[in-house]
Amino acid sequence: MGAEVKLSKSKNAIYCIVSILVLCILLFPLYWILVTSLKTEKEIFQIPPTFWPGVLNLNSYMVQFNSGDFNMFHSFGNSMIISLSAMSIAVVLAVPASYGIARYAFAGKRGIILIFLVTQMLPVSVLLTPLFIMFKNMHLYNTFFSTILADATIGIPFSVLILKNYFASIPKELEEAAYIDGCNKFTAFLRVLIPIAKPGVIVCGIFSFLYAWGDLAYGMTFILDQEKRPITAGIFNFMGQYGTKWSYLTAFAVVTIIPVALIFILMQKYIISGMTSGAVKG
Repeated sequence: MGAEVKLSKSKNAIYCIVSILVLCILLFPLYWILVTSLKTEKEIFQIPPTFWPGVLNLNSYMVQFNSGDFNMFHSFGNSMIISLSAMSIAVVLAVPASYGIARYAFAGKRGIILIFLVTQMLPVSVLLTPLFIMFKNMHLYNTFFSTILADATIGIPFSVLILKNYFASIPKELEEAAYIDGCNKFTAFLRVLIPIAKPGVIVCGIFSFLYAWGDLAYGMTFILDQEKRPITAGIFNFMGQYGTKWSYLTAFAVVTIIPVALIFILMQKYIISGMTSGAVKG
C-alpha cells in the first residue's frame, strides 16, 4: 500500500512538472511580446537576444497618448464600441430565437438549424463581397454600423446553437409552474427561463464579444478612416513596405490581449458551466 502511495505521489510530481513546462512553452510567446514592447528598436535586433530589456523603454506606450490616426487607446475604444454593440445584438436576437427553436415544433426546423451550422463553416473571404455591396447600398460603408452588423452575424449562429440545447435541457414543468403563478409566455420567458439559462447567455455574450474583438477582415474592409478602425486593424499601421516598428506593434498587441485575458480569468466559471450545462438534455 505504501509503495502504491509513493508511486502515486511520484506520478503527480511528474505530471505537475510536465504541466508547468507545457504552460511555460505556451505562455512564452505572450511573454516575448510584452518584453519586446519594452525594448528599444536596437535591443530588439540584438544578438544574442535578451530575455529582459536592458533599458526599459516605455516610449512605445507613452507616444500613444498623443493625438493621431494610430492612437492605441483611441483604437481600443473603437474596438470596445464595436465588440459590445455586436455582442448586444447577438445576445438579444439569439436568446429568443434559440428558445423558439428549442421549445416549438414547426416546418423547416431542421433546415434552419442546418443553415446556422453552414454559416459557421463559411470563410470570411466568401462573405466580404456581398456584405460590402449590401453596406454600400445601405450607406453604412465606412461606419461603425457596418462592422458591428458583420461581426454580429458571426456571434448569432454560434449563440443560437449553444442556447438551443440549453433551453431544451430546462424542464417544461418549470415553465408551466410559471403559468400557474400568473405569468404569460413572455414574462415566464423573462423571469424564469432566462435566469436559469444565465450561464449559457453569458457564454454566448463572451464568445460574441471575442469574435468581434479579434476581427480583422471586417474592420479593414468596411472602415476606411484610420480613426474609426478597431485596434486589430491598427496593428497593421506599423507594418510598412520598408520595415516594421516592432516595439509599437507589440505594444498594440499587449493592449489587444488585455481584455481577452481578463475575460478568461474572471469569467472562466461561467464559460465552463455554460459550455457543459446545455450539453446533456434533461
